[in-house]
Amino acid sequence: MPERYVARMTGSKATAVYIDGYNLYYGRIRGTPYKWLDLATLFEALLHSQDPSSRLDVVRYFSAPALARFATHGQASTAAQQSYHRALERFHGSRLSITLGTHSFDKDGTPLPRYDASKPFDRMDRVRVWKLEEKKTDVNLALAMYRDAWSGKFEQLVVCSNDSDVAPALAALREDFPALVLGVVTPRWPPVEGKSSHRSVSSSLDEHSHWTRQHLLDEELKVAQLPEKIHTGKKPIRKPLHW
Repeated sequence: MPERYVARMTGSKATAVYIDGYNLYYGRIRGTPYKWLDLATLFEALLHSQDPSSRLDVVRYFSAPALARFATHGQASTAAQQSYHRALERFHGSRLSITLGTHSFDKDGTPLPRYDASKPFDRMDRVRVWKLEEKKTDVNLALAMYRDAWSGKFEQLVVCSNDSDVAPALAALREDFPALVLGVVTPRWPPVEGKSSHRSVSSSLDEHSHWTRQHLLDEELKVAQLPEKIHTGKKPIRKPLHW
């Protein structure tokens, strides 16, 4: 029997989830006590809430290595991220994959116009700034979604991001695989908690999806945490103290 038809015979909606780690961290997790997040547990709950027939098959997580020289906690931040990635892979095995991109750093400091609300805007008043950008995440995520759609193993693909750069991938999937359900979870603060997001929901992502979840609740993040100590058979993986 062709592999692409197996999912349709199980009686549940086979689903793959794609997470933009940078977007999730800076959009919702940063500054909270929920960084030790169990991604699979979180999205199992979100998917069931959206559609009880959904079944989480795989989670694909995309990010880039933390750079100690730019991180708040220096080398400890790098070690914390590595521990987190190891914990996810150990706890969920082949069900969860992690793909890391790279960073681009403008070492010279590009001169940009200075913003001063107390003065008229002057394009000639410039200041040099350094710029650090995460690279390859959008491309890696889009390719993974398209390949999974082509495989025929899944009936639903869900992306966790609020980055409009993902919109072209969703548009292509919607056109090329019309039977595929596309969902979007935007990693934003809920307005009811009194901390509104600095960004609204990307209209281009919402336009090309079948459903959109606009925020993540503290309660949902709190109950979806990894064990503070994960046994490996050797040295256990522990939740970093500053997390």
